[in-house]
Amino acid sequence: MCRSITVLRGLEPPATEQEIYAAAQQYVRKVGGLSGLSSTTKPAFDKAVAAIAAATTTLLAELPERRVPPSTEPPLRRLAAAD
Repeated sequence: MCRSITVLRGLEPPATEQEIYAAAQQYVRKVGGLSGLSSTTKPAFDKAVAAIAAATTTLLAELPERRVPPSTEPPLRRLAAAD
């Protein structure tokens, strides 16, 4: 569904809290159909992002190591490399 969300499992160094949070934001925006936030949508958005980020952190911690690293880097790493 969200093709722009990159794989976070198997990154070296491991995915950061910022990368997990950014992926959660992308997911919630896509699922919620939110292109922008208003005062009425922000509380629900923030709550959902926090829940998704927590679930993602748990998932990554509990999955076994990947044998092969992901083929793409998360956007935050691409931006940092460009600087």
